[in-house]
Amino acid sequence: MLLDGDHPDGEPPESAQPPTPVTVVIVAFGAEPWLERSVEAVLGSVGVAANVVLVDNGCTDGAVARLAGRDGVTVVDAGRNVGFAEGCNVGVAATSPVDASVVALVNPDAVVEPGTLARLCDRLSEPGVGIATCSLRLADRPDLLNSAGNEVHFLGLSWSGSFERPAVERDRPLDVLAASGAGMAIRRDLWEELGGFAPELFAYQEDAELSLRCWLAGYRVVYEPTAVITHRYEFSRNPTKFFLLDRNRLWVLLTVYDRRTLGLLAPLLLLQEAVMFAVAAAQGWFGQRLRSVAWIVAHRSDLVRRRRHVQAGRRRGDVVVAPMLAEVVQPGNHPLPGWAVTAQWPLVGYWRLVRRSLR
Repeated sequence: MLLDGDHPDGEPPESAQPPTPVTVVIVAFGAEPWLERSVEAVLGSVGVAANVVLVDNGCTDGAVARLAGRDGVTVVDAGRNVGFAEGCNVGVAATSPVDASVVALVNPDAVVEPGTLARLCDRLSEPGVGIATCSLRLADRPDLLNSAGNEVHFLGLSWSGSFERPAVERDRPLDVLAASGAGMAIRRDLWEELGGFAPELFAYQEDAELSLRCWLAGYRVVYEPTAVITHRYEFSRNPTKFFLLDRNRLWVLLTVYDRRTLGLLAPLLLLQEAVMFAVAAAQGWFGQRLRSVAWIVAHRSDLVRRRRHVQAGRRRGDVVVAPMLAEVVQPGNHPLPGWAVTAQWPLVGYWRLVRRSLR
């Protein structure tokens, strides 16, 4: 006798779909007190078949060693600290596209809720969606957001969107300009098409750069509020963060925008570089500012090669991303001096004129 839902030949009904296979890449560096709970949370995900690729980027507290051999966990030794961007690339490359149709990136100090990966996969199944990002919550105040998709200013700087805003204010799905690399998912075929993260960035803004290229390649980046991840966020974990943020801002600007956009923005770009020296002096990172500019000059041939590669992959003009770019740099996670915010407003009118000329 067959019970309801049984199939006469023992096969499941056609409507029953196997869970989406998801490879979750986690890059570990230094002391990682949350790493084990992060991995266990991924493996406890429901609605997907999740496995973890754990990239040892120089973990120092034994957490990676304790997870080695765990079912569902593959450990990849990067050999040295290659940075978050290249660490993610190494992790994805260690798997086969046959193994998982979706790649997710989760920080080692972040914990996914059981249904989060499934909800991100659901969004990726929608036509035209290339990247899905989560509702990233502050671990010590989980009713507040760490990010609901990241902001990118029209002059390149990126920061956590909706930082410390109540999560209930961002309770609907929407298109966003940039995903957060602390908790996002992307179709594996698109990751391959885009070439993953730009390894030159090392850390910071690699998620914004990839998201911009995703939009310019003709795909959307979406925020899914029901995909919740708690994050032990600290702004200054990396002592060279200001150098990396400043250098990477310049790299993204000079490689992603098309020639026409760069030409129209040239007066503002020159002005911003002068302002950045003043901001760096006021905030105590002037030396890192000098180092970032020197690095760009020293690596100008690499920048030209990268620019050619990025421009060859675009299918849409900068006009598609322009309406989503922030007009004023006002990051909630690292507020600027009041004068630095006020000084930006005269530039907004110029930017709005530039937007009308984009194509």
